[in-house]
Amino acid sequence: MRITGFDYQRVPVADGVALDVAVAGTGSPIVLLHGFPETHLMWRHVAADLAADHTVLCPDLRGYGESDKPADTGETYSKRTMAADVVAVAKAFGHDRFALAGHDRGALVALRAGLDHADKVSHLAILDVLPTLDMWDVMRGTSAAVGFHLYLMAQPPGLPEELIAAAPDAFFGHFLDAWTQRDDAIPADVRAAYLKASRNAVTSIVADYRASAGIDVEHDKADREAGHRLAMPLTVLQQDWGAALGYDAVALWQAWAEDLDHRTVTSGHFMAEESPTEVVKALRDLLTR
Repeated sequence: MRITGFDYQRVPVADGVALDVAVAGTGSPIVLLHGFPETHLMWRHVAADLAADHTVLCPDLRGYGESDKPADTGETYSKRTMAADVVAVAKAFGHDRFALAGHDRGALVALRAGLDHADKVSHLAILDVLPTLDMWDVMRGTSAAVGFHLYLMAQPPGLPEELIAAAPDAFFGHFLDAWTQRDDAIPADVRAAYLKASRNAVTSIVADYRASAGIDVEHDKADREAGHRLAMPLTVLQQDWGAALGYDAVALWQAWAEDLDHRTVTSGHFMAEESPTEVVKALRDLLTR
């Protein structure tokens, strides 16, 4: 499936790796990064609105959708590597500086891009995640059961891939059902596209998550120890996970950001599909800062 009104291009981002990118609009650029277990299609409502006055780039992340899925060599799916992909995509379309928004896994890539490429990212939006280092710190006790997939996919190669591949639609479909509050937010044809894409990417999706239990944590720790912070305006949209898991979300983000606008939403996890008007407003507000 494709976003209506968008053109599609294959963009080389590294040796032997190309991303599938949807592009539309003119004006200042914004890159939108999708989450799990989805593809760039999750931005279809938001992207169409923003394309009225911005150049909008919506790639499938490496390892997802129609983008390449290289074998994991340890750093292949680090958020540092995936953030470099995003910079390469923007540059391929002639943009050395751009706004960036990410949801879920894409938000972790966006966060790493903001830290590693501060001169490239003018504005940053994060949808419904915590920084990797903080995420692991707050997952404790029985409340951590909500994140069982994080622990499953953190295991060494072999077992997670075998278990998920045995019933991929049940596994990925669980999250599409459990994390949304509106049955009509993800229509049947879009759901089918997500399940097909995920079914065909089990190994690379697991590699992406495994990196967040290893090398991504190392990178976050190094930044924290060095006192690195996000210098650009940052907007964070989150469900009230702090109340559910017992942490102060605003305080956690303030430790990373110099200019923070933190908003708690009432929609489910897939807010760009459940509440696109709210997400568009937040992004447009961000772009004026």
